[in-house]
Amino acid sequence: MHWMDSLGYLGALLTLATFSMTTMLRLRMVGIAANLAFISYGVLTHVYPVMLLHIALLPLNLWRLNQLLQLTRLIESASTTSRSLDWLKPFSRRKATKAGDVLFRLGELAVELLIVLSGQFRAIEADVVLGPGDVIGELGLVTRGKKRTQTVVCEQDGLLLLLTYDEVRQMYFQNPKFGFFLLELVAERLIRDADRMANDSRKQT
Repeated sequence: MHWMDSLGYLGALLTLATFSMTTMLRLRMVGIAANLAFISYGVLTHVYPVMLLHIALLPLNLWRLNQLLQLTRLIESASTTSRSLDWLKPFSRRKATKAGDVLFRLGELAVELLIVLSGQFRAIEADVVLGPGDVIGELGLVTRGKKRTQTVVCEQDGLLLLLTYDEVRQMYFQNPKFGFFLLELVAERLIRDADRMANDSRKQT
């Protein structure tokens, strides 16, 4: 076997290895290495279709790797400094709401996470007012059946950030620290609700 052929075999092994990667970050890094191996192989052996394919794939993998590295830094910063969710803005979509709009109803299938940017919302069953900075729908990520636990309506015109649960899961697989960050949000929500119920009970007595 000529030494140049080893570059082709290396590229093939690296491409195969991407299918065993457990995180997207490692997948992109190994994919870039495969691109470089195949480009070198294509140039040295004059196999131009292979070379052109991986020249086209290399910028894509580099771009996606840069996105993942930015996301990783943002997640690590958010998980160690504050509970601010501003860093999620580049990875989400905006949704405008009008007073009287029903975001979702109790028992409906939960498919998305919402973050309040402006306006006022109310969780009907718990009678809780939600405002800027509050997260809506995070419990649907961790409950069996993925059902909504509240009916939420818009009381004042507002703006929301929207992330589907599939996008949230992708962020988790890209960086498991995001999962702990979400668990902290859920825990804070449960503690807040428990404190509110305890305060209401004391007022009634």
